[in-house]
Amino acid sequence: MFNKVALVIDFHLENAIFDLGNKTVNRDDFAYSYFKLKDKFKSRGCDIATYDIHSVINSKIIIYNDMPKNLPDRVAISKSYLILLESEVIRPDNWDVHKHKHFNKVFTWNDKLVDQNKYFKINFSHLFPESICKSLSEKQKLCTLISGNKKVSHPLELYSEREKAIRWFEKHHPDDFEFYGVGWDQYRLKNRYITFLFNLSKLSVLFKPNWPSYRGQVKTKKNILSKYNFAICYENARDISGYITEKIFDCFFAGCVPIYLGADNITDHIPKTCFIDKRDFTSYEALYDFIKNMPDTLYLEYLNEIELYLKSPKAFTFSADYFAETIVNTIMQDIDG
Repeated sequence: MFNKVALVIDFHLENAIFDLGNKTVNRDDFAYSYFKLKDKFKSRGCDIATYDIHSVINSKIIIYNDMPKNLPDRVAISKSYLILLESEVIRPDNWDVHKHKHFNKVFTWNDKLVDQNKYFKINFSHLFPESICKSLSEKQKLCTLISGNKKVSHPLELYSEREKAIRWFEKHHPDDFEFYGVGWDQYRLKNRYITFLFNLSKLSVLFKPNWPSYRGQVKTKKNILSKYNFAICYENARDISGYITEKIFDCFFAGCVPIYLGADNITDHIPKTCFIDKRDFTSYEALYDFIKNMPDTLYLEYLNEIELYLKSPKAFTFSADYFAETIVNTIMQDIDG
């Protein structure tokens, strides 16, 4: 008889989050980490399901994916666990430490909180490829960017920096740059409600955004990124220790060298030889000169360093296996006593 585990999540219910065959959910292997989580729990005599299948009340273990609106009551604290993935830019409620007392333990990438007692280290996690493509003949253009068109009012946001990069390339070197993503054919304002109303109105047709280098949405990021030598790879926020999302790994897996801006301690987790640090350049002109004139030998060194890193123990902490093992082993220590 399996112990029931409830996953409280805002999306991909009816166990879709665990379904590798669901192409919508599992785009770019998104579901793989949760699939591994389910598999690891099964090996320990537990069955995890989304909370519409395993109710919170009837489950022995409850895992919340980001801060819930309704916090666990005092009786449920001992069986309640929290996974914190979204940053303060997107989910400020995640980082209200007073709310963390409602959970037995917290799993997060936040290096400043991790103490291996209350807070345990996990990362955005991935299915690693056996190898990456290092063929220069696959490359069709110098640089790209893949990102949704969003706006946020926060001092650490990097959405506006992505727009700055796009506009610079469009003005100065349009033949060397193309970008992709959701929402660039619509206006985005900092207020989401006003944005929604505006795009429903007739005004949205009159004021259609002009992005000459925009090439539409993508089905899989790997297929697109593999066609470019470099990719603008900015997190949603800067200078947050340990906040390293899927973006830089998307580039790695596609054999595309990332131009990174985000976590202030990125080199504590990923060697500097694997990416171009945007902080090293005082202007986009200087950055462009560097990537445009890079010899093939140096470019291949970056790809070789990426491949070496992906096979290293240091990279394992970003794997789906590590994600699943850390969460399940930590929780089962509590359950088994």
